[in-house]
Amino acid sequence: MLKDKHILITGAAGFIGWRFTKMAARLGAHAIAVDSLPHFLSHAEHLPWPDGVAMLEREEISDWLAARPKVDAIVHLGACTDTMLTDRETFRHLNLEASKTLWRFATEKQIPFVYASSAATYGAMESGFSDEPRLIPSLEPLNPYGESKQQFDLWVLEQLHLGSTPPVWSGFKFFNVYGFGERHKGRMASVFLHAFDQIRQTGKVRLFESERTDILHGEQKRDFIHVGDAVSVLRFALETPIRQGIYNLGTGQARTFNDLAAVAFRALGVPSSIEYFQMPRSLSERYQYFTQADLSRLHSVGYKSAFQSLEEGGGRYMRQLLHFAETGTAPELFD
Repeated sequence: MLKDKHILITGAAGFIGWRFTKMAARLGAHAIAVDSLPHFLSHAEHLPWPDGVAMLEREEISDWLAARPKVDAIVHLGACTDTMLTDRETFRHLNLEASKTLWRFATEKQIPFVYASSAATYGAMESGFSDEPRLIPSLEPLNPYGESKQQFDLWVLEQLHLGSTPPVWSGFKFFNVYGFGERHKGRMASVFLHAFDQIRQTGKVRLFESERTDILHGEQKRDFIHVGDAVSVLRFALETPIRQGIYNLGTGQARTFNDLAAVAFRALGVPSSIEYFQMPRSLSERYQYFTQADLSRLHSVGYKSAFQSLEEGGGRYMRQLLHFAETGTAPELFD
């Protein structure tokens, strides 16, 4: 159903945005990819780009929208995602105001709008993780990034109350997304990528110690979701429209960092060797020991596809990284 549709994709040179853009182009959509132009060619894992993808400088998007271009849907994945950054003005400009502009355009044009929220909005919560709309105002994010995502979610709910929405819209609280194409994220890349590099360089994986007596080192848990599964949900949101709502996007199954390391060692054929170290004080004050998406509402609107297990998705990712490291060519992503 994406074939021949003109889809505006922000953050298209980013991790999830790039993967969605490739998928959309593969299905015959006319992808209008928005990002900082140098980023399109500076991320080696993303090359080559599919034929027919139109690239647009993100600073020019307001003028481009003002020209009333043909757009059939917006997938808004562009954002500043650095959870360690403390500059609230940067987050306000990139994550809040830019998002409002695109929402208003989708509302005016009456086209579908899909956007990325974040599990960072849940803050220090370690149970529940419910995406029920009535609970969203009570969430307390731990960092400016999470705050900016929470602010837009709340603004969206205000627009819903005012009746000022696109005809079809959905926001997704991404949990811990991993997979090929994230190396440009540097320190913000998944632990899988850091594990791959560490094993190749030292034969070991370094994980944070636990500062809690009830949780052993490496037994901190996250809901790790493969990027391919995340993109499948975004596709579902466009092809089988979710009429309105903010939804969790994880697997619904938390796994430990020790589990993740075991998958990496096994995939690379290296004996397990984990070194635990003390996390920085600046991080320990806002560290989550457990996250797990409640997918009840996503399932209730019709998404039934199974998610890859950590062993399946993580093992595939390790093999793809190894292929790229040894050949310099991107692996096949769609099978």
